[in-house]
Amino acid sequence: MSSLFRVMDIATTGMSAENVRLNTTASNIANANSVSSSYDQTYKARHPVFAAELERATNAQGIGGGRGVQVLGVVESQKPLQIEYAPGNPMADENGYIYKPNVNVVEEMANMLSASKGYETNIQVADTTKRLFRRVLQIGQGR
Repeated sequence: MSSLFRVMDIATTGMSAENVRLNTTASNIANANSVSSSYDQTYKARHPVFAAELERATNAQGIGGGRGVQVLGVVESQKPLQIEYAPGNPMADENGYIYKPNVNVVEEMANMLSASKGYETNIQVADTTKRLFRRVLQIGQGR
């Protein structure tokens, strides 16, 4: 029974991580076409960093189990920004350049699809675990 709780915990942390990924991706897409007159003020793509949380081994074989997904943080992309010469643009700097984010919309859409599929998969795992809980309880009641 405790292993079912562990599965539910892993699915829950997976959903939480995919939610962070979806929100970060949405922010990147929303800012993809923004323009700035300064390199430092330009939006930079952001990406979440995940890690697997592991549980210490407690059984005789020394095999540990998973605890879930941990969100370590969100980092800014180190890819170069897009710099464009546009002297007529009101956002241009004194040299006539505008700065655009380093967001690749095609990559972000792929990230969004992947994150939503990952979220959906974790929901299915949680739902299956819930059905297993019910079945175990029914067996315990003699049904």
